[in-house]
Amino acid sequence: MLEVSVAGLENATLIEVSGRVDSMTANQLGEALSNPIDDGHVNIVLDLSGVDYMSSAGLREIIAALKKVKRVAGDLRIAQPSSRVMEVFEMAGIDTLVRIFASRVEAVESY
Repeated sequence: MLEVSVAGLENATLIEVSGRVDSMTANQLGEALSNPIDDGHVNIVLDLSGVDYMSSAGLREIIAALKKVKRVAGDLRIAQPSSRVMEVFEMAGIDTLVRIFASRVEAVESY
């Protein structure tokens, strides 16, 4: 099961995700990322502190959202990935494409 909450902040949109991001739940993550972008909110902070598993389907959704915001001069930044999720990012090379922060406050303030 995946839980997602979206909060509009002054300079970014914070998307908090918890649970497992796998082939069954990746679409839910994709929608949570796409909806604010479609509404013109292109500075996204994705808080993954509550995610204990990330599959390649989840990685695809993050990359798709990153490409979408970059096209409109926005950015997607990741906050607090667990060590397990960080390992997946490093293996896939995501850590070289996306700025990753130790806390959500740092990520939000980076905009």
